[in-house]
Order: sequence, then C-alpha cells, then structure tokens
Amino acid sequence: MNILGDLYITFAKIGLFTFGGGYAMLPLLEREVVDNKKWATRDEILDYYAIGQSTPGIIAVNTATFCGYSQAGDLGGIVASLGFITPSIIIILIIANFLKNFSHLSFIQHAFAGIRVGVSALVFYSVLKMIKSNANTPLKFVIFLLTFAAVAFLSISPVVIVIAIGVFGILLGNRGGKNA
Repeated sequence: MNILGDLYITFAKIGLFTFGGGYAMLPLLEREVVDNKKWATRDEILDYYAIGQSTPGIIAVNTATFCGYSQAGDLGGIVASLGFITPSIIIILIIANFLKNFSHLSFIQHAFAGIRVGVSALVFYSVLKMIKSNANTPLKFVIFLLTFAAVAFLSISPVVIVIAIGVFGILLGNRGGKNA
C-alpha cells in the first residue's frame, strides 16, 4: 500500500476508536504511529501533541496533520487529517439521526455515563504517561507544578503559559541546560 493510503487507513482507525477527544487518543496514537508503523518516536509524538495543543483547531486533528506531514509532506498532512475526521463525521451523522429519538431511554443514558468514566480513565492515563516522560528532572517537575497551578488556580490562559514556557525553554537551551 502506498504511504497516502496507509496514512488514511491508520488515522481513520485511530479516529474510529478515539472517544473523548485528543487526550484519550494519545495511547492509541502512540501504539499505531510509534510502535506499529515506526513513523515517529515517542518524543516526536509528544512534540506533535504539544504543538497541536498550542495551535488553533482540534488537538487530535492537528496531531494527525503533523504526523502525516512528517511522512508525506503537505498531501500527507491533508490525507492523515481526512482519515482521522472521516469516522467522526459518519458517527456524528448517525448519532444525530438516532439520538433525538432514543436519548430519553435509561440504558442509553447509562451507556453514555459509562463511556464518560472510561474516557476519563484514558485521559488520566495519558496525563500520567506525559508526566513520567516529560517531568523527569527536578526543574521540569517544578515547571510542571507551576504550570498546573497557573492554569488550575490562577486561571492564566494556556496560550500565555505555552508561550512563556517556550521562551523559558529557549533561554534555558541557550545557557546549556538542554537536559535541565
């Protein structure tokens, strides 16, 4: 199979099983793109993910775009993004047609409650993996804690935080603190 077809099918598969948004997708994305396809390293996926969070749009689609671009340029980015969103569009259309007729049923409400709990667990797992692989030195852990406090308790915009930490990283890198 050519790379464009492989990108489309891989990201369609990821998109089909990604419930709960971009954070829930990280374990599946890592398994497919890093372990199975060897298109990127774990660090590269985390970089794509970080950039995807700080650029406009949906994190998961942005990440798919970066992965596709890394494999096949502009067209690869477009194909990977289309692959990722195709299942969502189909599922949303199906759900929209049927949900209005069945949303009052208790088993449907319980199913969605269960899905929300499962997605929360997937998000939590992704966060733990990101902390373990990124906040792995005392300085990085302090940055993690300060960032969390700034967002959770001080309501500082994530955009401001990403820019500030990016500048801090550049300054630290220029001082020879690459592995700080």
